[in-house]
Amino acid sequence: MALNRRVFVAGALGAAALAGGMAHAAQDWPTRPIKLIVPYPPGGSSDIIARSISVPLSAALGQSVIVENKPGANGNLGADFVAKAPADGYTLLLCDVGALAISPSVYTKLSFDPSKDLRGVTMLAYSPHLLVVHPSVKANNLKELVALSKTSDLNFAVTATGSAPHLAGVALQRAVDAKWTYVPYKGGVQAIQDTVSGQTQVLMNGMLATLPHVQSGKLKVLGVSKATRMPLIGEVPTIAEQGAPGFESGTWQGVKAPRGTPDAIVQRLNKALIEAIRTPDIRSRLAGQGAEVVTMTPAEEEQFFNKERARWAQVVRAADIRLD
Repeated sequence: MALNRRVFVAGALGAAALAGGMAHAAQDWPTRPIKLIVPYPPGGSSDIIARSISVPLSAALGQSVIVENKPGANGNLGADFVAKAPADGYTLLLCDVGALAISPSVYTKLSFDPSKDLRGVTMLAYSPHLLVVHPSVKANNLKELVALSKTSDLNFAVTATGSAPHLAGVALQRAVDAKWTYVPYKGGVQAIQDTVSGQTQVLMNGMLATLPHVQSGKLKVLGVSKATRMPLIGEVPTIAEQGAPGFESGTWQGVKAPRGTPDAIVQRLNKALIEAIRTPDIRSRLAGQGAEVVTMTPAEEEQFFNKERARWAQVVRAADIRLD
């Protein structure tokens, strides 16, 4: 009994020391540069936002914030890297939260669990998907595109199999009975480039990365996946009012940290990230590209993430999409 008591006391003292050390580290944080991992290639929505906030975030925290791209497997390689990083606040993930919520339903052998291995810090921005086509496509609205899809071979570019734009395309296809062939890419930039060049004809992608190509005339927009029309793109109708009632989808950018990151660090990150994304210059710049600043507490971000996970799991099951 005496030995067991000594072991128990020693264990308790060790745990207390560890907790005290973590609290001290959290109080001093940050003392060195922070890595902000973007799990997609440069130029996409997540990358645009990461690079926009890196400077004001560095100023707020008093340490350099280094944006690092780790693309692959629909964002899962970069997410896995962060999930397995030390939970000390120095490695963060800026990602499409919707795509991350989809991964557990799509991949049969996911090397991490987003809900168990990552924790929410905040949401940052939302932009609806744009349904666009190459200018040569003889369709000026969704109804004409659906009709054309039944008489012509249309290739539908997707940023990655199982991504949010892919599942949005699948949901739309089922809603309006369209016919097209999905062509998967390793990121939104390449998918956009091939649609601009005419190698693929149809694309559903986040407005933030896609709008500049619409404005330059390189892509033709047929619809927006928002509940209401957007003055930024004129009188382009919503997808919902073109034969798909209630249809909404979009790209949600947010920040996650390894599970176990101390609450004090997460709360400080939450405050600094919200201040960074809400600076007038960044807010104005994002609004001009169709993105809306949307921030949340860590708890609200996790609740939102779980709702997205349940929502897209239904679409994945209905479409029977599974990847190894």
